[in-house]
Amino acid sequence: MRILEKLDKAMNSKIKILFLTLALLILRVESGVSSRLRTFYLSDEDDFSSLETPITNALYENDAYGDIESMEMDLGTGHDNPNPDIHLTTPELIEKYGFPAEIHQVTTEDGYILTMHRIPGGKKDSIINAKDESSRPIVFLQHGMFGTSADWILNAENKCLGYMLAETGYDVWLGNARGNKYSTAHTTLSTKRIKYWRFSWDEMGRFDLPAALDYVLNTTGRNNLSYIGHSMGTTMFFVLLSAKPEYNSKVNFMGALGPAVYINHATSPARYLAKFYGRIERIILDFIGHGVFLPRFVTKALQLIGPKFCTETMKIDKLCEQVMFLLAGHDPAQTNYTELPVILAHAPSTVSTHTGFHYFQHIKSGEFRRYDYGTDNMKIYGTSSPPEYNLSNVQVPIGIFWAPNDALCTPVDVARLSRILPNVTLNHRVNFTEFNHIDFIFAKDVDVLVNKPLLAVLASYV
Repeated sequence: MRILEKLDKAMNSKIKILFLTLALLILRVESGVSSRLRTFYLSDEDDFSSLETPITNALYENDAYGDIESMEMDLGTGHDNPNPDIHLTTPELIEKYGFPAEIHQVTTEDGYILTMHRIPGGKKDSIINAKDESSRPIVFLQHGMFGTSADWILNAENKCLGYMLAETGYDVWLGNARGNKYSTAHTTLSTKRIKYWRFSWDEMGRFDLPAALDYVLNTTGRNNLSYIGHSMGTTMFFVLLSAKPEYNSKVNFMGALGPAVYINHATSPARYLAKFYGRIERIILDFIGHGVFLPRFVTKALQLIGPKFCTETMKIDKLCEQVMFLLAGHDPAQTNYTELPVILAHAPSTVSTHTGFHYFQHIKSGEFRRYDYGTDNMKIYGTSSPPEYNLSNVQVPIGIFWAPNDALCTPVDVARLSRILPNVTLNHRVNFTEFNHIDFIFAKDVDVLVNKPLLAVLASYV
């Protein structure tokens, strides 16, 4: 696999993106998707089942995630991998490792039904679990793009932030953004309807987080909580406080892991795709899933293939590693090969195309602002350009954790954010040169490099 590493370093990003683009085009041709689907995208009222092309009939026959039974027959379900964690949900994983687990749901102002998972205490056999639940400080964890609540508990047990917080004495709540595998319900819309997927992290920040945080505070009877976000989880938070500064009083501290706000210096392939954003938007929507960036049939395929083939015994785990490095930054030293099949069985999850496009817009513009609807901006915002988020409204004490090898949220972009935010109390460079964007969650030494310093600063605010 050293050949792959040398190839990865030798190929410049433009060549890499060329390969990705070619793969996308080949898949699109092979799928036989009709150009009529571009017209379909323009209609909010149609649903996926109204299409008559063979590919969409196959993929969306039962729901917006598609029928994957035949795929499981061809690939197997991963049961040949001995690790049972591959098949467990977030609450099942929590309980398996001896922690109490709860499931909560809340409905947003615009009708999305979100599922939250809670770890209200430490292990059942732990002394700290005897601590009165009402006295436990609350920490809310919010995953990044393509993630779920499981992100915080998929690493080795003693390295997972969710478990470390619970054992330290916190009441831990794990959020799930609209559209991911745990939060697909809506009061009126089906996931078959493209209108369901008309959202980005703007709506997640303005609707999901207020509903979730208010629910947590009302349920626990507490006045405030601490918030920790990774990647898109930080974007959502800054959107919330920019739009609703009254939430400053409800959050005592915010931990920003790989904050995704200014990202115009990103070195991942997303930077080069963003250059063609305006021209390829309809093509991507046509191919990828009509509102769904990674439809369920795609994520399910990846979650079946990953645990089956990305193992040390199959000898291609390094290849799987290289795919991850292409997107997040090269860091073989922190790759957890033991847990990799479990991680790939749970990630990626579904997300809307608008969510990805919103980031493309920011890479291209270099600004932090609301979704750009082009000629519709005047109708939606009353201005020809989308308004910028007002980061001066973010008065919460913030601890920023950034990685020197982060290909998405680069040091120069994070430095810009730290200068603009009015109350940055910690600016922490992770002490590992090759630490990348996904290492904040899955690195072998994340407990020492990130979680322990984070727990130390958190303790001073609760």
